[in-house]
Amino acid sequence: MAVSPPLCAFGWQAPDFSLPATDGQTYALSDIRGDRGTLILFICNHCPYVLAVLDRIIRDVRDLRALGIGVAAICSNDATSHPTDDFPAMQEMAQARAFPFPYLHDQTQSVARAYGAACTPDFFGFDAGLGLQYRGRLDASGRAAEKDARRDLYEAMKQVAETGEGPRAQVPSVGCSIKWKAA
Repeated sequence: MAVSPPLCAFGWQAPDFSLPATDGQTYALSDIRGDRGTLILFICNHCPYVLAVLDRIIRDVRDLRALGIGVAAICSNDATSHPTDDFPAMQEMAQARAFPFPYLHDQTQSVARAYGAACTPDFFGFDAGLGLQYRGRLDASGRAAEKDARRDLYEAMKQVAETGEGPRAQVPSVGCSIKWKAA
């Protein structure tokens, strides 16, 4: 079932984290932080919504990094119920797709809970001071790759890089729910 996260709570401060990455390093928020903004995205390996837009995510991340936006992706899904989201599978995907960002493993799900992540993909775009400025969709085409679809995430984060503020009108992302561990 498709899930949408809540809209942007402007100014909400990014919670810190320290997580292992598929490249063998451990990254904290301060390692990811960009001079002109930071994008944290929650993705996973199995979600059809993520798989449908992954090429566009990679394209937009490359373009945003050139604007001074720091980026990391986090997988928080329960790998017991969804083994294709386990750490070795994450490593395989990151390498096969040449991710231009660290792909972090949130095994305890504490980071997803701290961020209030709701679905994959879920995008959190922060200004240079780590205040939330964007919590919307990747683009206007959704799972269908429309050639000239408005690049909502890219345009919003470009605006953040240039002005420090995100757009006031935002359309929420849609995706698979985070696969939470049984309590």
